[in-house]
Amino acid sequence: MPGAVYLETFGCQMNELDSELVSGQLRALGYQFTPDPEAADIVLYNTCSVREHAEQKVWSRLGELAEAKREKPAMVVGVLGCMAERDGVALINRMPVVDILCGPGELDRLPALLDNAVRTRRSLASESPEVMRAHRRPVEERSAREVALQGGASRRSSTLAAAGDTLELLDLSRSISPLDDDGPVKRSAYVRITRGCNKFCTYCVVPFTRGAEIHRPPEHIIDECKRLADAGVVEITLLGQTVNHYRFEHASAVTVGGVVQPQKGRAFTGGHRRDPLAGSQVTTFADLLRRIHDEVPSIARLRFVTSYPRDFGDDVLEVIRDHPRICRYLHVPAQTGSDRLLKLMNRGYEVAEYIEFLDRARAFLHQPQIGRPLMVSGDFIVGFPTETQEDFEASVRLLERARYKNSFIFKYSPRPGTIAIDKFEDDVPEAIKRERNNTLLGVQTRLSHEISLEQIGLTFDVMVEGLSVKERKRQARGQIALTVHGKAAPGPLVLDTTSPEMVARTDTDLIVTFPCPAAHTPEALAGRILRVAITDANALTLKGQALI
Repeated sequence: MPGAVYLETFGCQMNELDSELVSGQLRALGYQFTPDPEAADIVLYNTCSVREHAEQKVWSRLGELAEAKREKPAMVVGVLGCMAERDGVALINRMPVVDILCGPGELDRLPALLDNAVRTRRSLASESPEVMRAHRRPVEERSAREVALQGGASRRSSTLAAAGDTLELLDLSRSISPLDDDGPVKRSAYVRITRGCNKFCTYCVVPFTRGAEIHRPPEHIIDECKRLADAGVVEITLLGQTVNHYRFEHASAVTVGGVVQPQKGRAFTGGHRRDPLAGSQVTTFADLLRRIHDEVPSIARLRFVTSYPRDFGDDVLEVIRDHPRICRYLHVPAQTGSDRLLKLMNRGYEVAEYIEFLDRARAFLHQPQIGRPLMVSGDFIVGFPTETQEDFEASVRLLERARYKNSFIFKYSPRPGTIAIDKFEDDVPEAIKRERNNTLLGVQTRLSHEISLEQIGLTFDVMVEGLSVKERKRQARGQIALTVHGKAAPGPLVLDTTSPEMVARTDTDLIVTFPCPAAHTPEALAGRILRVAITDANALTLKGQALI
């Protein structure tokens, strides 16, 4: 019988979506999920290799499970995602507590791996002491060694492999059941439009762990959006490593078993010029955005991440400008302000090209006078090999010039499996990395504060996410204060009449908090789009009043 599953996700939105697909797939087979790893028969970690911090968490969790497995020798432990794909069976050799390895391109195979591993663990747990001594290793130190990896990351990447691409069916099936166990209806959802990446930035392992760029058929994507909308979703975020590369060539489509298959990415190379084949022959990213907007009108907000600056076409900007439910928010990583380092990173553009993109995007989309501003966020890496003070100062200048609403700033750390770890010496001292990281964070905090202050006095439509983190903590403290060792707290009971604080986001991805109006409950407001007047702000949050 299927057991209780604990699933923990590390890393990006791609992993969050993969975990949702996995959980839906396993629930359909009768598995139950638990938020408590100690109560689980099966523990799965969906991993990320992009940042060292996320990886260290996984190693720590696996170390803790070695002890837990002594108490529960039938427990199954699985590592999914990029760490599994990158490290392969070396991960099991290092951590024999692991029974399952499943790369991100093989998640459709997880049920079979899990079934085999469960049977193997139960068999091991029932071994007699004599058999256990013969193996010379206790049960908890023997792995079921169920492995599904892409290896060369090519199984899904070519037209000839289309018949094996049941991974596409995994994406399609999840849209039917967008509910969490015993939870509220989901109002926001991710929809994948591409898989993998062809860029091979030298600091990044994604092309090696997720494979070549694959583009899903547009009809599948639109159908998925419709099903999610029918289930109550009002906000969809389209996902891709380079989402604006999306381009589906209909003449090259392959159909297997009545299902149109994803195809290897062939991005338009004409820069920001229009694709001459757009329309009947090719569905471009601009076409896809337009179709989802027009064909799924109950989706109130349509977002997308992550964009690549060099290939961002005017056609996409025009579609965003002319279709009001497409959010005016762009996440476009720059990584550095140094042309020399951009070349070492193999980013494929220079700073001037990046700035040209920002200026062009703002010319099309930044219209604060009619309440339609454009907000942009980015990524920066500090301390990349050979980075000089001059290189770093160029990054500061680009950050000032870009004027992001926020940016994700990281210290470079050599990642196994990347080109950079073999090609470049990690020669920037940790103390200098830390200093530059803090300096860049300080610049971004100042810019974020300035942008937040500019919003005071304006009104925005915001999508309500629910109670704020601050409010949840406040309510938890209030519940604890009512009892002492299980008995009523001494002294008079003071009722807290403060209105609960709600959190919401604008379509430009600015965070807004506001008190819940007296005539409404927090539960009733969650998932709704409200008009809010901004009355105050700090670097991270806008504060306002709901106009209802």
